[in-house]
Amino acid sequence: MLPLPVLEQVRDELTDWQGGMSVMEVSHRSRDFIALAQQAEADLRDLLAIPASYRVLFMQGGATAQFSAVPLNLAATDACADYLVTGHWSQRTIAEATRFVRVNVAADEAASRYSTVPAQAALRLTPGAAYLHYTPNETIHGVEFPYVPESAGAPLVADMSSTILSRPLDVSRFGVIYAGAQKNIGPAGLAIVIVREDLVGRARADTPLVFDYRAAAEAGSMQNTPPTFAWYVAGLVFRWLKREGGLAAMAERNRMKAEMLYDAIDASSFYANPVARECRSWMNVPFRLARAELEPVFLKESEAAGLANLAGHRAVGGLRASLYNAMPAEGVEALVDFMREFERRHG
Repeated sequence: MLPLPVLEQVRDELTDWQGGMSVMEVSHRSRDFIALAQQAEADLRDLLAIPASYRVLFMQGGATAQFSAVPLNLAATDACADYLVTGHWSQRTIAEATRFVRVNVAADEAASRYSTVPAQAALRLTPGAAYLHYTPNETIHGVEFPYVPESAGAPLVADMSSTILSRPLDVSRFGVIYAGAQKNIGPAGLAIVIVREDLVGRARADTPLVFDYRAAAEAGSMQNTPPTFAWYVAGLVFRWLKREGGLAAMAERNRMKAEMLYDAIDASSFYANPVARECRSWMNVPFRLARAELEPVFLKESEAAGLANLAGHRAVGGLRASLYNAMPAEGVEALVDFMREFERRHG
């Protein structure tokens, strides 16, 4: 979901951005677009309080491309990297990483059906690991780390696709943060990479140019034609976030929205959330009905009521509500009201 003010500005500027052309038609090397790109980076740096010792890259391929780019940039061919497995996306990350690096699974929460995260003391870290990778929020399973793992000196790498910009963040605790744009940033296809300066320039000799962090940094993320429209929309979202009070304000809104929905689920025996309370996601709330045969009915009736995209991921089924930044509290209220009425009629 994108903020309505951003969508309205995109609509108004679609055919005429700063004088006669669409932003999709101007050269990415034009003075106007370079100014747009620089402003977007400055706003993102301001929102996240990114230290000067970090580079900010706007790259293509979404977060999935970073599953390969991270080991290619941070690990030698004979190195070992630690990975934490807490759901579908961390599993996908490992499947790609094993093509480029020896992977040590430092923790795997399969025994809980990915309804928990590992305790820090349970992590089986490798001395001298090239890095430790984790997924702070699993969008499909709805499980979220309530803490930032300690990595025993290795660079900490996080796929923050679904949590970035949802609350304040201490960037200095990480070596690399990457995020696909399509949750809290903008249109799909763009990935933001925030990488500590000392980790830039380590890429293997055979790393493709479009994956090389140093090449991207030195070219201002324009070593090839970037996804200009997605970059433009992302910049508008960053400005919207600042107008709305920044990430402290977003955190309060997101906490309130999540609590509203979890309270409704917990107050009913008709609905259930499978995730341990201490690691429930603010962004993605999966739930099931006591009578599974009613779930297709719930989806049909909720869609008719104007509530979209509530089907759970095909990997786990059930139902799921995503509460990203642009979702207003009124949307969650509408869902909760529908759930109560549906339970009254079918419970």
